[in-house]
Order: sequence, then C-alpha cells, then structure tokens
Amino acid sequence: GLPLAKGLAHRGFSVFGIEENKDKVRLIGEGRDYIDPHLTDLPELLQRLKPTTDFSVVNSSQVVIVCVPTPLTKNLEPDISYVEKVSKAIGAHIQPGTLVILESTTYPGTTDEVVRPAVESGGRVKNVGKDYFLAFSPERVDPGNPHYNTYNTTKVLGGATPACSQAARAVYEALLEDPELVRTASCTRAAEMEKLFENIFRSVNIALVNELAILCRSMGLDVWEIIDLASSKPYGFMPFYPGPGIGGHCIPLDPFYLAWKAREYDFRTRFIELAGELNALMPRHVVELCSEALAHKGLSGASVLIVGAAYKPNISDSRESPAIRIAELLGKRGARLSLYDPLAGELRLRDGQTLLTISQTGDRTFDLVVLLTVH
Repeated sequence: GLPLAKGLAHRGFSVFGIEENKDKVRLIGEGRDYIDPHLTDLPELLQRLKPTTDFSVVNSSQVVIVCVPTPLTKNLEPDISYVEKVSKAIGAHIQPGTLVILESTTYPGTTDEVVRPAVESGGRVKNVGKDYFLAFSPERVDPGNPHYNTYNTTKVLGGATPACSQAARAVYEALLEDPELVRTASCTRAAEMEKLFENIFRSVNIALVNELAILCRSMGLDVWEIIDLASSKPYGFMPFYPGPGIGGHCIPLDPFYLAWKAREYDFRTRFIELAGELNALMPRHVVELCSEALAHKGLSGASVLIVGAAYKPNISDSRESPAIRIAELLGKRGARLSLYDPLAGELRLRDGQTLLTISQTGDRTFDLVVLLTVH
C-alpha cells in the first residue's frame, strides 16, 4: 500500500495510511521508506500523507483502498482473514458515498463474497452502487523496474456495478499519467481472475524453463544458448530464464488461490499445480548442485557464501525468496553459511535464525559461493 499512498500524495491527494504495525507508522512519520530505505521522496509528502493506526479516519475519507496481505494457510488454502477484518473495520466507519477498492491479489469472487457483506455488516451502508461504491483493481507494482512505475503502468479495474466502475475509474485516471491506461473489466470477478492469470502465466513459463534447464544439463547442453537461439524468432516466443526458484508475495502464492477456487467447480488445475511443484523443487536442485561441486570435500563443515537474499535483482525484499529454502537445506547438510547482500542486509530463516550480510568478501575465503541474486 505504501507505493500507492505515495503516488496518490504526489498527485495532490490527502492520504491517510492505516497500518496496524506501529513500527511502520513510526518509520513513515519519520520520512523513512520501510520497503526501500534508499528512496528519499517520503519526507516531502508528509504534509499530505498521514500514517495512523486509527480506523476512524475512514469517517472523513471519500475513497478507501485495501492493500492487505492475502497469504496461504499451512494447507495451501487462501487466508482471507486480513481482508475480512479490514472490511468490517471499514464498515464500522464508512460514510454514504464512499468508494471502497480492494487491491489485494485474491481468488475470483472475493470482492462480492467477502468484502461486500463485511462492509455492509456495519449497518451504515446497504445498497452497493447507490449509497456506496465497491470495486476491485489489482496492484501492479514491479519493484526495481526502471521503466514502469505507479504512474505509467496500465491499471485494470472491475466494479460491482457500472456506477462503481465509473467511480473507481475516476480515481485511477487522476493517478496515472494517461487516462487511456485505465482498463475496465466487465465485473470484479473478471478483474480478480486476470490478476491471477498474469502471475500464473509467469509461474508456468518459469517452471517450463527450469525443467528445460535440468534436462539440458543432463544432455550436456547450455540452456542459456538454447534460450538465446530461440529468442531469435521474431514472433511466437517469449524468453524466460531458469533460476533457483520463485519468490515474492505473488507468484509463489497465486496459483494456489485459483486451484482452491477451481475445486468449487469440480475442476482441477493440473497444469498450474504441476508448475508450482516444479518451481518448489528448484531450491533442492540448487543444493544438489552445491553438493556435486563440493564432492571432494562434502557440504558438512564447508564454508558457503550465499550471494543474494532478495527474491529478485535490485530490490531489498526477501519475502518468499528461494534463498531462504536454499540456506535452510544447506544448513541441514552441515554447511557453515555466510551471506552477502548489501541491499537486503539480512536473510531471515523460518526457524528464527537470521543471516546478516558481511560487509565485504575480498579478505575472506570460502569453499563455495552460491550466486542467487544479481543486483
């Protein structure tokens, strides 16, 4: 939600940023961007951007945009509890005429089946499209992308009614540099589905190239050469590249959202689920490559430097990074781990252990260096 809040403040809107994490509220109030500490534009926005933990500011807001997490349970099923909790809090303070927009990635039907009844449960509004407005517009933020940002990336939206779509469109037209960048879907479910399709498209193609990379290695072929040659075709091909796995808060999770919803229609998304399984196996494949590289010594007791904790280049975010699983597997094999990533700074493992980045590598020696992220 912070990049969107900053974007709206840049456009002259008065923005309240509701956040239950008091440390994040404090950091924003101090003008410090907790997502990317290297950004320095926040202090100049604080006259228009006010962080708070108080939901009562909804009373004085004409537009409320929800950007809360949508994680998975241990059984790989959608956890919509954050969306439902926030929607009920909005319903307790909403004023007639308010526009509510859900931006959190989720399964088709969430806006109508979860958000709408939760907002209306407060008893302050009842008739969507008349006394309040409701829409879904998936976030499209690509951290570290030097070409596309909040202002020049096409925005898709779908309203609960045509009036809802019109209201949401007015907000995003004011945010984007060109009104033509706003695309209106036929309904909220269509907008929810297209977001999942975006990320599942990437997940499936990443799985394909990862599988090809493993096969090429067995066949004595260079997968990078194969991709380069295939990319010479000017039509019908889009290059994807192999890696140690997938990370971030979208691609590893979104396929499971659709797979879960598909079961409601007695449909199994076999292709999508297989892609998820293949991508999940890549960290283990990387560790096997490490073991082969140290066959003369073995991983147990070996000093291993992991280079890159972030889930993609040129960002500090390590959420769901494949580096986490790779570090855990290496640790179980007895490797002595060090980390170098000046952007991420650290790598938090699921057992509570934290690897802190070393300041430099020139005066140290390692048995093995594992390059995971190229900043």
